[in-house]
Amino acid sequence: MNRTTRQTTLVAELRAAAPESRTARWLADHLDVSVRTIERDLAELQQSDVPVYGDRGRRGGYVLDEDRLLPMLHLTPQEATVMTVALRELRGVPLEGAARTALAKLAAVLPERSRDEVDKLVDRVRPVSPAGNHSAVPRKVERALKTGRTLLIRYRDRNEHTTHRTVEPMALLHGPRGWYLLAWCRLRNAPRGFLLDRVSYLAVGEEITVDRRIHLDTLSPTG
Repeated sequence: MNRTTRQTTLVAELRAAAPESRTARWLADHLDVSVRTIERDLAELQQSDVPVYGDRGRRGGYVLDEDRLLPMLHLTPQEATVMTVALRELRGVPLEGAARTALAKLAAVLPERSRDEVDKLVDRVRPVSPAGNHSAVPRKVERALKTGRTLLIRYRDRNEHTTHRTVEPMALLHGPRGWYLLAWCRLRNAPRGFLLDRVSYLAVGEEITVDRRIHLDTLSPTG
């Protein structure tokens, strides 16, 4: 049993036992591996934001918070193909890590016959994207968007002028030149788009931002 399949099985076992816990020793015996392997797998699941809680050690009990998980889906091979193609294309995007783990989980739960059919279809589907900058979004930008906090940035504009600003992140947009942060700029007291490749310094602030509603379908990246 490979690691991905083992971790998927762990989640299934904890889901079946919830709200009761399972000890690391019980899980290790059930999957015929060592307690150390189980603890390592559970730690990786927790790092991937799977809601598993518990204590390390032979007597440590682990429990899954089902309220934070989506129900299991029964997908057709065509539906699984669409999801696989979409997830594989999410390189360099804010949720790339989640896309990678979701793809691994999808592959692990598919029956072998369906997995073979999906693999054949995926090899024949290649989205064609326009050439452009696909640089990754900094983790601090992701964190600020997720927690609703301000960002402190040093920004070089198109005229090569550098300013220090406090901004309230609102959204991320992608254009031919790369990723833009749409934010409320306190220096200009107005919404602005910041090309992330022009940000030479950024830090997550302590202040909580105001919830400013926007309609992304009406916006487009600008200089």
